[in-house]
Amino acid sequence: MRQHVNPLSKVFDQIERIPSLDEMFNDSKLPLHLDIGCAAGEFLFDLALANTNWNYLGIEIREKLVKSAKLRSREREIKNLYFIFGNAYKILNDIHNNFLAKNLKSISFNFPDPWFKKRHHKRRVIQPEFIDILSNSLQKGSLIYIKTDVKDLFDHMDCTISSNFSFQKLDKNDINLLETFNPNRFQTNREKYVIVNQLDIYERIYIKI
Repeated sequence: MRQHVNPLSKVFDQIERIPSLDEMFNDSKLPLHLDIGCAAGEFLFDLALANTNWNYLGIEIREKLVKSAKLRSREREIKNLYFIFGNAYKILNDIHNNFLAKNLKSISFNFPDPWFKKRHHKRRVIQPEFIDILSNSLQKGSLIYIKTDVKDLFDHMDCTISSNFSFQKLDKNDINLLETFNPNRFQTNREKYVIVNQLDIYERIYIKI
């Protein structure tokens, strides 16, 4: 069940204060991964608990899910995990938050809302303007991962990212899995569902050049 939230709503014009990395994490010098559209954060909890030599940050547009994830993280005293509520594009486009993208090693977009109707395609998370921001902010060598079970959405995301000359497609065989944010190959809830139902998964990795 996909819960639709219009990311273009003026509600998201107001951005909450984003803490410094020192406030978010016990060791701010660890490599940082961002998962955009992290939902309740189950995927990030798995990652953070198993891979303590990385910091994990989730951005989610549904506030109730963020509040629940933050509470759970505090209760379990997980020091390498943090959650932010809001529209990822507006958060990363805010001048006060420039430090986020500049410190990222990788970003994942896992099974984002496909917004099937053509008139709603402008609501899809990956847009040229967003990729332009990332191309101007991410450090050379930073990675973007995309994954979906919707072929039309994959084509949209792939075309949008590939059209920006700051990013180059990578072959998965060129990646040292043990050095990535997900060395244990954890799967999101959606990915588990897709695999059980024997649906196709489309994925790609890009590097900032």
